[in-house]
Amino acid sequence: MVFKRRDRRAIWRVVFDFFYPRGGWARAAQYVKHRLRRLPDTPEKISRGIAAGVFTAFTPFYGLHFICAAIIARLMGGNILAALLGTFFGNPLTYIPIGVASLGTGYWLLGRPFNAALFGVGRDLEPGYCSLGCRFGNAFSDIWHNFLAIFTPRVADWHGLAEFYHEVFYPYLIGGLIPGVICGGVCYYLSVPVISAYQMRRKKALQAKLEQLTKKTISVDDDGASTS
Repeated sequence: MVFKRRDRRAIWRVVFDFFYPRGGWARAAQYVKHRLRRLPDTPEKISRGIAAGVFTAFTPFYGLHFICAAIIARLMGGNILAALLGTFFGNPLTYIPIGVASLGTGYWLLGRPFNAALFGVGRDLEPGYCSLGCRFGNAFSDIWHNFLAIFTPRVADWHGLAEFYHEVFYPYLIGGLIPGVICGGVCYYLSVPVISAYQMRRKKALQAKLEQLTKKTISVDDDGASTS
């Protein structure tokens, strides 16, 4: 295949690159910024796509962020590729602050006291408490267990998934709306002038190169005509 990697990476290398890409996160951010500015679309559409991707990073649909961002960008009339790149706002460096902001806002909107133990704070006060990672693990374990129960004598058990929904998913979903809209809106209004300036500068540079090529072509034609 044309786009297949020549050097197949080991599983540990794939996992390590996810948490710390080659060249570091600064280089990865520069790459995303470079790709966003060179997209062939209007600054407004690109910025709407970025806003959709950033907003999606505040949703609990991990593993489906690309799909959700593409759908939201389509509904907003934004650039879909920009939306996919915008989802990189959610990465291993930002997952914790995004989770704290979304869950904290969700608990506040639902009138519940914020459960800091989900992030391991105060676990010494409650031995054996199941933190955020534990609840995610229990939810996926229930999904797999109940799937196997369809084909085996196992008894379906939804306890872990129900606990995850009430304690994590629903507050995260509700709470992510406010910080997601705020961050998406800020990114939109910051991106429009930046992308506009970049596209204008690039257009002028291309025009200047075209003019130089035209002058060279004319001078070569004139030299050829005078020689003949």
